[in-house]
Amino acid sequence: MTVLRLVTREILYRKLNFALGVLSVLAAVGCLVAELTLLRTHDLRTDQIVAAKEAETAEAMRVMEDDYRKIMKKLGFNVFILPKAQNLGDLFAEDYASKDMPEAYVKQLADSKIMSVRHLLPILQRKLKWPEKQRTIVLIGTRGEVPLAHRRPREPMLTLVERNTMVLGYELHKSLGLNVGDKTQLLGHDFTVVKCHRERRTKDDISIWINLAQAQELLGKPGRINGILALQCVCAGAQLSKIRNDIAAVLPETQVIEFSSKVLIRAEARKRAADTAKASLAAEKANRARLRDERSAFAALLVPVVVVGCTVWIGFLAFTNVRERRAEVGILRALGVNSGKVFLIFVAKALLFGLCGAALGYFAGLGVGWAWADAPLNGEPFPTLFDPGFLVLVLVLAPLLAVLASWVPAIMAARQDPAVVLRDA
Repeated sequence: MTVLRLVTREILYRKLNFALGVLSVLAAVGCLVAELTLLRTHDLRTDQIVAAKEAETAEAMRVMEDDYRKIMKKLGFNVFILPKAQNLGDLFAEDYASKDMPEAYVKQLADSKIMSVRHLLPILQRKLKWPEKQRTIVLIGTRGEVPLAHRRPREPMLTLVERNTMVLGYELHKSLGLNVGDKTQLLGHDFTVVKCHRERRTKDDISIWINLAQAQELLGKPGRINGILALQCVCAGAQLSKIRNDIAAVLPETQVIEFSSKVLIRAEARKRAADTAKASLAAEKANRARLRDERSAFAALLVPVVVVGCTVWIGFLAFTNVRERRAEVGILRALGVNSGKVFLIFVAKALLFGLCGAALGYFAGLGVGWAWADAPLNGEPFPTLFDPGFLVLVLVLAPLLAVLASWVPAIMAARQDPAVVLRDA
């Protein structure tokens, strides 16, 4: 009679013993696989959460950048392009550039591929006496912003002023009692007030904005401007040298200054938005890492205890089985079955319930780990978590563990003296 046949009959006769052996291996393997599956689902879920958080952060950054851009835009322009011949001492003393340059410069700059500035606004300004009102004013002629040819159009910071209209600074309209819709004269020409600014506490409070072409006519400067206002792009950071190099490459006959306080405020605001978004993402990653460490520590404690306990239980079942089959072993030995074959019978049985328990335990652990995952994953469980390589490893190690646990009882059975066994029976 073959070993396989003897083992099969033994299993069919002592079903409970075999079932308990299978259950022991199933518990050990299932516990291990369940814990590893939980960690795996945690990692997959973490990847999903982090990816979603990164997308959310990117969107939040975009919204915050846009909000800060709108808020900071109210501070006004922060880059001033001047004629190269302009003395900066005179500029700061007089609050306007006495030198001028061609108006065509702004179109030339807008048509270039410059990336470090945007919102180009050509102006012609002069401090003069408003003869009709006997007031010192800063007259500013503007044609409205010139769009960059290579960039998507954005909402202008300063809109076009139509001919024969004016925009008044706070101090002028307040002290002169001028309101929107009122008529007044400037340098002998009739104008209609179309807007009155709020108080800014700068020279803007004594400024009058009119159409650029009309200002050129009034000041005798046709086709000329004495400055181009611009807004430093976020991509340029706070590097004035880069802006100067970029503009010099297009307009070599100009110079550039910046209003540093406004630049620093913009840079700080955008940095704060970026830091807030990054801190939120880092906190989420840290929280997921902490949860994983806790689960890893629990698995490191639980799995060895279960595996050792199940191994001891398998050894106990094997020892009990040897005692129950003592008479049967004696008869087999008396019939000529050698000790090696008897040993192989017990080892083969352990190998079989090790294989069955490993297969059932793997899929049971996979299911339990999936069911206990902290949140559902995108995708089906088995395609996502099933690992053929790990299954093969389990199918090799679990039967080996069962065989090792049954090794000593199997040796005891093989070494029994049939004469003694039959005499005692």
